[in-house]
Amino acid sequence: MVEHFAYLKSVARATPKFAIPSPSMLHLRGGRNAVSQAAYPDLEEFWVDVAAAYRQAIAHLANAGCTYLQLDDTAFAYLCDPKIRETCRKNGDDPAKLPRRYADNINAALENKPAGMTVTMHTCRGNFKSAWVAEGGYDPVADAMFSANVDGFFMEFDSARAGSFEPLRLLPKGKKAVLGLVTTKVGAIEDKAMLKRRIAEAAKFVPLDNLCLSPQCGFSSTHHGNALSQDDQWRKLGLIVETAREVWGGA
Repeated sequence: MVEHFAYLKSVARATPKFAIPSPSMLHLRGGRNAVSQAAYPDLEEFWVDVAAAYRQAIAHLANAGCTYLQLDDTAFAYLCDPKIRETCRKNGDDPAKLPRRYADNINAALENKPAGMTVTMHTCRGNFKSAWVAEGGYDPVADAMFSANVDGFFMEFDSARAGSFEPLRLLPKGKKAVLGLVTTKVGAIEDKAMLKRRIAEAAKFVPLDNLCLSPQCGFSSTHHGNALSQDDQWRKLGLIVETAREVWGGA
């Protein structure tokens, strides 16, 4: 994907942010049952190789000038859902142990992260064609997820499926929590006053200066798009910028 980043950097007028799948995406869907027993009789060897591959890939991106990398991760948010946890058991894994396993592997993948590179993680409950897969608050995974050595966490909070802001109390000092309060699933525009109220609620658990505002996910996870128009997208992005300026100030 280095060529993709190189093109992005060549046309960007601000810091180009590049997103790649999180290491946990190589495991979550199929689990132990999808990892070759012949190649990896000991699953720990699989995780060692995954981390090594990611370190190499991140180094290639850094050498190409990438200073802002995002890990797209559905694992942590999916593991908030009892149905997904049951699927993990059927796949041969203990869902109670997976959040820590995934966080540890992310940390191993980021061991040689360049000093000038910002890394964030986006958690997602599903976004294909405005659909969703998982539901449940971040409570079961927050402690492990926040141990990942990233600079900020993009978290979905656009519906009741995401639970309360209370798990944010576990966010380490100095880390950023980006509140995904504006949905990308439908075109109806959010109320600015409501967004401000919800930011204030989150600020009971995290200092306001460590909070940010964003869409809940991408406006189109695949070429199929979501159930909203380009005009809807730009209106929502405009609302986010306007709200952020009023809450945090700045240009």
